Amino acid sequence: MNYKKNVGRLDQMIRYGLAIVFLFLSFWVDLWFFIGTIVFFISAYFEFCPIYKIFGWSTCKIKDK
Repeated sequence: MNYKKNVGRLDQMIRYGLAIVFLFLSFWVDLWFFIGTIVFFISAYFEFCPIYKIFGWSTCKIKDK
């Protein structure tokens, strides 16, 4: 996959944390929170956020070459 990373380390840890919170919410509140779990986990794992790409944002300190 050819993409430019735009999610920094702190942002990545926050996304993993939100994925865990959403996972628990999917069991206790509503199963729809599981979609959020998947979105946060995938964006943290690949260090890429499509919304950041649209707006030209990046939380990465080191730029890809």
